[in-house]
Amino acid sequence: QVQLVESGGGSVQAGGSLRLSCVASGYSYSRHCIGWFRQAPGKEREEVVEIDSDGMASYAIAVKGRFSVSQDYVKSTLYLHMDSLKPEDTAMYYCAAGVCGLGYGYWGQGTQVTVSS
Repeated sequence: QVQLVESGGGSVQAGGSLRLSCVASGYSYSRHCIGWFRQAPGKEREEVVEIDSDGMASYAIAVKGRFSVSQDYVKSTLYLHMDSLKPEDTAMYYCAAGVCGLGYGYWGQGTQVTVSS
C-alpha cells in the first residue's frame, strides 16, 4: 500500500518560490510512476509533472522552466521546486502515484499554495 503525505504549501507573493515535499511509503521506484497535480477552485485537476520509472520528468507547459522536481531516495521524498510563481499557480497541490501505465491510484491529502499579485 502506497501512502503519500504532502507538505510545504503556503502563501507567497508573485515571483516568489516554494518547495513542496511528498513523503512516499510503500513506493517502488522501479514499478511506480509518481507526479504532482493541482486543482484550482472551479477548475479541473491538471497534471503538473510526472516522473516515470526511469526517473524522467515530464512537465506541463504552464510550469515548464519554472518548476522542477528532485528526489531524495534515502528519505523517500519527492520535492517540487516552484520558482517565479504566478497568481494562476494558486491551487491545491497533490502528490499521486500508481503503477506506470495503469493510472494514479494513490493520492495524498494535498497542500494549498496561494500566490498573491
